[in-house]
Amino acid sequence: MSTRAELGRLTGLSRPAVAARVNELIAHGLLVERADGASTGGRPPARLEFNAAGGAVLVANLGRSRGQAAVCDLAGTLLVQADVDLPADLSPGAVLPRLLDRWSELLGKAGRSPATVRGAGLAVPDPVGLTPEAWDGVEVGPLVAERFDVPVLLDNDVNAAALGEHRTRFADLADLLFVKVSTGIGGGLIMGGRIQRGALGAAGEIGHVPVPGAGESPCRCGNLGCLEAVAGGAALLARSGARDLAELSARARAGDPAVVGLVRDAGRLLGEVIATAVNLLNPAVVVLGGDLTGAYEPLIAGVREVVYRRATALATGRLRIEPSRLGDTAGLIGCAVMTLDHLLAPATVDAALTAARS
Repeated sequence: MSTRAELGRLTGLSRPAVAARVNELIAHGLLVERADGASTGGRPPARLEFNAAGGAVLVANLGRSRGQAAVCDLAGTLLVQADVDLPADLSPGAVLPRLLDRWSELLGKAGRSPATVRGAGLAVPDPVGLTPEAWDGVEVGPLVAERFDVPVLLDNDVNAAALGEHRTRFADLADLLFVKVSTGIGGGLIMGGRIQRGALGAAGEIGHVPVPGAGESPCRCGNLGCLEAVAGGAALLARSGARDLAELSARARAGDPAVVGLVRDAGRLLGEVIATAVNLLNPAVVVLGGDLTGAYEPLIAGVREVVYRRATALATGRLRIEPSRLGDTAGLIGCAVMTLDHLLAPATVDAALTAARS
């Protein structure tokens, strides 16, 4: 918190200029002023603080088999959240109507009106490319605007989870590799504190790296012998006979020898690819997330066994390999991070205040 006088000293702006800016930010709902400052004689100075309750942000994390939606405040705090019933057809036209209905329900539960919504962030189970509003070639913004006329930010679900993990647990580390092991396998890379998407938005597709021993196993990408084809959740379900990854994870935790061996072997294969990434990128931490981390002990043991053996001693000297502790919440928090980073950027705030004046 700061007083108007302190802001003037920090910025070098005149008292009228500070007053004009502060009054605009208060009117826009981004600041509140409280008369509870310490008095040095006379009336205590009014102090300014960010108004986290000054609006709502809608977020959703959609995987290939499960999805979650939530409403956040302007500090990124999750106010309410719920699962989203995903259709078999994961196209934007099939998914978004259900998601918009869920967001409307959650706003009611949070006691917020649609007029308080300032933006929406959406994570999807496909590469997004470098057009941040398009999913599977469909512009998402106009579809959301039919219900909520706000900016929409879009990214891959693994990138969103990487952002959530980084901001929540590893903000002191500039370089992080997040690996999601669920039905498929994907990676999200943060370098220098920023998510890295590559030249065309295709960075992180580690599930489609060929691995030794995969042979001619067909992958959904159209190639043969990819990591995902032999170590992804779908491949493990086919070999284990489990109904879903929750059952497979439960059997691993219960010590089923066949499933423990299957998951550990998957971890070893995953470790082969992660070891290469560690040598190439030198992250400070590798975080394993996704549905399969319910069986994280054999999975992470297999990963560590190979990474620490195959990657260089310098790259692994201080490397941490850890399971996610946020679960599905990581993706929701990541969506809030990318949306709020946009909404609260100086240029965006300036544009909003300029529009309000006109």
